[in-house]
Amino acid sequence: MMEKTENLLLITPERCIGCGTCELACSIGHEGEFRPAVSRITVHRFEAGVNIPMTCLQCDKPACVAACTTGALEKDTVTGLVNVNVPKCIGCRMCMMACPFGNVLYSMEEKQPLKCDQCSGKPMCAEFCPTNAIEYLPAETATIQRKKAFSAKIAAGIAEVEI
Repeated sequence: MMEKTENLLLITPERCIGCGTCELACSIGHEGEFRPAVSRITVHRFEAGVNIPMTCLQCDKPACVAACTTGALEKDTVTGLVNVNVPKCIGCRMCMMACPFGNVLYSMEEKQPLKCDQCSGKPMCAEFCPTNAIEYLPAETATIQRKKAFSAKIAAGIAEVEI
């Protein structure tokens, strides 16, 4: 069993090239086949060349868990991950509707929700991302990186205004 490591998936959309490697890595890791439709991560691709990988954020107070009337979705107190207890699932898809980010998918074949489980502490999406748009980092490191990136954007914006 994976222990809580205080690691999280850090997604940096600016680095994403929309290649779909994360989707393929996830689907082969979980389903044994290259099929993005069953991937627990989805890359949203926009016309302007903007690509945004989206996956479960493992919320502190997950709306999907609160919406699940059978207890099929549970927040693991040890790992901090929201897991699916498949035998309890009745296929109502309330978890999909409750997720404010749209990060819970549903498999019509398996009749169950599909959501990120961080591959037991070794997320395939992060491991195979060629541009490091998805990284699996200690929470503190991820937060520091985000702050530095934001500060650099602000500094660049100020420099452009001063010119």
